[in-house]
Amino acid sequence: MHEEGRAEPERVASIIVDSGLKVHRALGPGLLESAYEHCLARELTIRGLSVERQVALPLVYEGETLDAGYRIDLMVERAIVVEVKAVDSLAPVHRAQLLTYLKLSGCRIGFLMNFHTALFRNGLERLVL
Repeated sequence: MHEEGRAEPERVASIIVDSGLKVHRALGPGLLESAYEHCLARELTIRGLSVERQVALPLVYEGETLDAGYRIDLMVERAIVVEVKAVDSLAPVHRAQLLTYLKLSGCRIGFLMNFHTALFRNGLERLVL
């Protein structure tokens, strides 16, 4: 892959992180996860990115596609998965969930964003397959 191909996902990733920081600064901790998700989706859209909310993620088992109830919080530019949390601290199960969503979706980059922290950077994790 040439340099331009690598720059685009990194540019989008940078916009995602900056947008999350803006939402965190505006709202602070203490709201429901859905409020942060909605505001982050709006901020990303304002910045010109395509955003899908609550994207169904089917599971293929023995050749059959099943709706197992998996939903990606935000899919940005059909390439980056963002899982929004509002919890005391991120746990291994949250990382496992994001890794599963990356594998099932075919995306390589994902973010966990926990808005229930005093400092946004303490609730931000990036995972790459």
